[in-house]
Amino acid sequence: MRRLCIICDRPRKLLLDDEYRPHAEGTPAIEFADGYSLYANHGVRLPEEYGIFSPQKWEAKWLLSTKNAELRRVLIQEIGYEKICQDLQTLEIDTWQEYTLLRIDDDADIEPILILKMICPSTGNIHTLRVPPDINSAKEAISWVNWGIYPEEFYIQT
Repeated sequence: MRRLCIICDRPRKLLLDDEYRPHAEGTPAIEFADGYSLYANHGVRLPEEYGIFSPQKWEAKWLLSTKNAELRRVLIQEIGYEKICQDLQTLEIDTWQEYTLLRIDDDADIEPILILKMICPSTGNIHTLRVPPDINSAKEAISWVNWGIYPEEFYIQT
């Protein structure tokens, strides 16, 4: 955007992230004296009904009505798959050892959302990771996460 010039009255408030993109949490990133304001999350414009809340208060159900792919990406990134799995209906597709493959079928995205839920055997911490929609089993998902190596090749029980 080297040849871009925007001419307007100086905003009363202009909040930017480290990369100089409009960004604020729970408040407008840009606010003008006439009351016009814009909400943004790392440069992605947010509707006011989302922007007035901090990302910690965003709701997974918003994914079901959001058609804009970039906004959906921001919602997924900020809400996190773990909370999305808790809040939306998930279907358990397959389980192997401490791994569970889950599917979210609520049209939250263009394609089904498949989540690999992993429970750390030593700490009990739960981790979640999105995997491609063509995966059919927990073992296949683990292989995808580990760059094509199947669990039997590295799995050591202690």
